[in-house]
Amino acid sequence: MSTKATFCRTAEMEWVQGSEIYGNSAIYEGQDLVYLKFLSDRRSEGKGLSYLLKLCPPEGKIIKAVGKARSDEHIFILAGGFCDRTGKQHKFPGDYILNPEGHPHGTYCDVETISLVIYTGEPDEIIEFAVIDQQKGGK
Repeated sequence: MSTKATFCRTAEMEWVQGSEIYGNSAIYEGQDLVYLKFLSDRRSEGKGLSYLLKLCPPEGKIIKAVGKARSDEHIFILAGGFCDRTGKQHKFPGDYILNPEGHPHGTYCDVETISLVIYTGEPDEIIEFAVIDQQKGGK
């Protein structure tokens, strides 16, 4: 087990495609919807994984993500936020979410959003990741 500190200068790190975790459904009409900056991955030591997550929904569309937590998932929204199916935002920068292990959960996103995501073990099982139209009655 490593006892060395980990340091990342995230502003200098490149965003990488998120299909490693989110699968091929993270690409819509040739456009990548998910980008990651991996901060740490200690799963080989029985620990967790952390990364910056950037969601980039297509103009006028909403990303729908449904998953099941395979370990505790901590999410801290840095920019953008999450919405409902109508596009009405209900999670904002500074908001924190904990999805405990085993918890089925989902979110909608219609603006570019950056979050810090920390797992205590394995990342979520992705059940559905899709681009949907906004339902009437929002914004």
